[in-house]
Amino acid sequence: MASKLILFIDDEEDIQTLVSFCFDLEVGWQLITASSGKEGIAVAEEKQPDAILLDVMMPELDGLQTLEKLQNNPKTQHIPVIFITAKVQASDRRSFYNAGAKGVITKPFDSLTLTSQIMGFLGWQTNK
Repeated sequence: MASKLILFIDDEEDIQTLVSFCFDLEVGWQLITASSGKEGIAVAEEKQPDAILLDVMMPELDGLQTLEKLQNNPKTQHIPVIFITAKVQASDRRSFYNAGAKGVITKPFDSLTLTSQIMGFLGWQTNK
């Protein structure tokens, strides 16, 4: 699969490190990170990633607020967003999808299947 640029917005550095490690091992995707919704929006505007992984529970702008701002911005509204969250209630999942998320991955996630889950949500194919 061609290299992809993925933006991961999460305020927890250890989770950023784990996701980065998964990408390096599995698919060679390039991961860029942001530690807040506001920073993530700025990075998305500048770097134009192929997809955004977004935490829900963050200070200042939470994930849903961040998604809304991304969708209302002409520079970022085309970028698919997948939530990575510990919020797993059925009502939460519905609200994420209703807000426009392409997928929801539950924390803690399986590091061995993370990239295949992302590819499945986005309809990306491997060249293997």
